[in-house]
Amino acid sequence: MAAVAESNPLFELLRDIEARSRQKALGLPSQIEVRQTWSGIGFRLGDVRLVAAFGEVNEILPFPQMTRVPSAQPWVLGLANVRGTLMPILDMGNFIEGRTTPIHRRSRILVINRDKLAAGLLVDEVFGLRHFFEEEQTDMFPQISKELMGKLTGAYQQNDVYWGIFSIPQLCQDSVFKEVAAKS
Repeated sequence: MAAVAESNPLFELLRDIEARSRQKALGLPSQIEVRQTWSGIGFRLGDVRLVAAFGEVNEILPFPQMTRVPSAQPWVLGLANVRGTLMPILDMGNFIEGRTTPIHRRSRILVINRDKLAAGLLVDEVFGLRHFFEEEQTDMFPQISKELMGKLTGAYQQNDVYWGIFSIPQLCQDSVFKEVAAKS
């Protein structure tokens, strides 16, 4: 039976097609190492570079027009109308470190909306989307204030630049952050 199949011209044609197919076939794709990444919005508070998880920042805005709020904490700059929603604008430099954030062309507002709390956080500068590899995570961070350290959940180091992981949920749970009325 095998001898009959080998002498068959159709069988020879199939063998020839198979041989030519193997010669022209592309190899399997090379294995590419997949590295885990973490992404967030990079920004600056004073001289410190920070990053907030991508899903924790809803929007980035230029400094808006706003109305001052009487009898509010000094870090409450006022209320702004952002597409029909009244939103408090809060100075993060003043809230965390007690220094007023200067308003300049790089100043930005990070819009957050967490647990029915919508607010705009004034920061010195926004660097946009930042990506970090798992192996860049570090426990070390250069000297920063105790107040700011309490809002960080870790850090990344890319080359010689440290990026603190700023926790919006921790900020929103801070009882002082929720009390915007000035103490008499």
